[in-house]
Amino acid sequence: MLRDITLGQYYPADSVIHKLDPRTKLFGTLLFIISVFSFDGLLGFGVITLFMFGIIYLSKVPLSFMVRGLRAIVILLLIAGALNLFLTPGQPLITLWKIVITKEGVRNASLMTVRMIYLIMGTSVMTLTTTPNQLTDGLEKSLRPLSKIHVPVHEIAMMMSIALRFIPILIEETDKIMKAQMARGADFESGGLIKKAKNMVPLLVPLFVSAFRRANDLALAMEARCYVGGDGRTKMKPLVYEKRDVGAYAVVIVYFVIVVLVKSLL
Repeated sequence: MLRDITLGQYYPADSVIHKLDPRTKLFGTLLFIISVFSFDGLLGFGVITLFMFGIIYLSKVPLSFMVRGLRAIVILLLIAGALNLFLTPGQPLITLWKIVITKEGVRNASLMTVRMIYLIMGTSVMTLTTTPNQLTDGLEKSLRPLSKIHVPVHEIAMMMSIALRFIPILIEETDKIMKAQMARGADFESGGLIKKAKNMVPLLVPLFVSAFRRANDLALAMEARCYVGGDGRTKMKPLVYEKRDVGAYAVVIVYFVIVVLVKSLL
């Protein structure tokens, strides 16, 4: 299960998506998320599906690798779908004692499940094709106008970069601790929900200790290198837009306009 988490990982490949400016990918991801939560018809769903799978194909990231990342959120998908299915009022379809499944509930549960799947897959394209350093630089450059009103843009981007870097590290650390505890007789699989929660204590305590130790080491390393924030800092590889970025902006805007038109016409 832990190996199925792809968030924060980078998949190296020689593709046009990898070569795009991170600001372009951030803008495209934002419009994609807006479009995913805007559609509610089959035609709009078809347009978004074609666009998403086209981008995945161009990124040269295996589809199986992205689908594997969905396994980690199966429980979340089931909970979101069940809440929409059983708690949405409307025209009753099935009634079992006090449980009523409505037509609107089935529709909302289906839409929410599909939207969450597309949300994870769409954002995974950005994280899998962009290194944490590139993502930090792109986010900082995109939010730079907010620094005029004293928003700590550099610090926010740095925190997000560190968080993304720590996700694969903590996953690997959790896997090592689980194997070590299982070798000592720990059982993380059997029993009910309460027992499983209790069995996680031997895992969570050393994981938190390791996380705090890593955070302290990172803070000491940054202090030893005289890190004082973003004032006066320069970039080894400054971000520069190229022709392919202009083309990508045009494609994303055209896609978003098509989605808006489809929604308004239907």
